[in-house]
Amino acid sequence: MNATLCANTPAATDGWCATAALQFQQRHGRTQFQGGASAPLKLMRSTAQSSGHCELPLLHTAGGLVGSDQLQLQVELGAGSRALLTSVAAQKVYGSVRRSRRHPQGSWAAQRLEVRQAAGSDLEWLPQELVLYADALFEQTLQVELAEGASFLGMEVVRLGRTAAGERLGEGCWRSRTEIRRLATASQGERWELVDRLQLSGEALEAEHGMAEQPVFGSLVWAAPEPIEGPALQLLLEQAREARTGLEGSMACGALDQGLVARYRGSSSQAARFWFCRIWALLRAQRGQAAPELPRVWPFQEQPLQP
Repeated sequence: MNATLCANTPAATDGWCATAALQFQQRHGRTQFQGGASAPLKLMRSTAQSSGHCELPLLHTAGGLVGSDQLQLQVELGAGSRALLTSVAAQKVYGSVRRSRRHPQGSWAAQRLEVRQAAGSDLEWLPQELVLYADALFEQTLQVELAEGASFLGMEVVRLGRTAAGERLGEGCWRSRTEIRRLATASQGERWELVDRLQLSGEALEAEHGMAEQPVFGSLVWAAPEPIEGPALQLLLEQAREARTGLEGSMACGALDQGLVARYRGSSSQAARFWFCRIWALLRAQRGQAAPELPRVWPFQEQPLQP
């Protein structure tokens, strides 16, 4: 990762540009990582989970993003390696529309994550909540390349305005682009697992087919390592829907050609996290892996895996 990549984002070039480049390799039966980060990003101490995942938290030491700040992350997983990436705390994005004479229309903060996974590798990308303040502009891009037998799980929870303070997103905007591509193998050609583009702003915040005036949006996607037979996939979807019990908000999930996707819309970021964590546990069980261990930097008072 370098400053040239930062300069190629839509954000202006007068903000922070934080980068991280990480490589995970399986050695002697366990996954280890090497790499580095530039300020204000910092890599915390990694730990080994019983599932074999190398848990690595990322810390953004600046306390939040302002217009034109950029985060650039490159992650590579070697064959058979397992990693869990998370963030130490919720990420804040501060408002920029009409906050500067130089950029009265506002400046975009941006995050770009590029992932390349070798055969049989397994990545769980589980950042904590993203909080957009009123009039904040934020664009995120996720690009994933999967070799044969590789698995990717990603989840996100976005709060549009500090609703506890009576605040809404206002003239702000959240954009997301997710592209997951399966590389060609000897038996089949290259294909897209998911191409997903979303934008939440303006009328979409109130429309029934948008956010319907709800402040929290959540998304989970799983690209499975192998195709799942019809009955097994239907059972998995039924179990994921049953995991909504006791949680507030609108929740739906459906099948991908090789995996699943789930969406949350409601007022509770906690409900979104709890549902996604329960799906996470189902996916671990479906693959015969150890039950999830909550990252040590997550809120210790929460027990999302309990019904």
